[in-house]
Amino acid sequence: MELFWIFISALLINNFTLAYFLGICPFLGVSTKVVTAFRLGLANIFVMLITALCSWALNTYILPFAPYLRLISFIIVIASTVQFVEMAIKKLSPELFRALGIFLPLITTNCAILGLALFSTNKGYGLVEGLVYALGAGGGVTLALVLMAGIREETRVLDIPKVIQGTALSLIIAGILSMAFMGFAGMFAAN
Repeated sequence: MELFWIFISALLINNFTLAYFLGICPFLGVSTKVVTAFRLGLANIFVMLITALCSWALNTYILPFAPYLRLISFIIVIASTVQFVEMAIKKLSPELFRALGIFLPLITTNCAILGLALFSTNKGYGLVEGLVYALGAGGGVTLALVLMAGIREETRVLDIPKVIQGTALSLIIAGILSMAFMGFAGMFAAN
């Protein structure tokens, strides 16, 4: 049951994008088409799972002897995983690679990925808890990307005043989504 709440907490209650405001760059930049947002979300989930696995291994076997290497080791793991994902997507789906553009390599600097490694370390999660946390966090980022993309797709057919089109509308939508996700904050209180 605890694993379920770790997952739900990362997915909805403490959504990395809509509650912690981590991963805003791809959230605002890639979320124009649902398909592209979903695929980037899947890439984020994969990178988060690998990061959780590697951060657990580092925290268990290496960092107790050299805690000053924590941040740099997490960054190295994330950067190398993103490079692997980028090469795989380029080989397997060139159209997705072109659609993601600069935002795929930006997963390297996506603070949601680094936040995952640091949060799971600070929470003292073991391997299974860390992987569940990563899956929930990645699912939450994917959910935020897809919701934003779906709303943005719908706004294209609406008659919206020019003064709020573009970035202003995206920020208004992001704010409303964030407030909507605040409604999940009381879920733990009931349990």
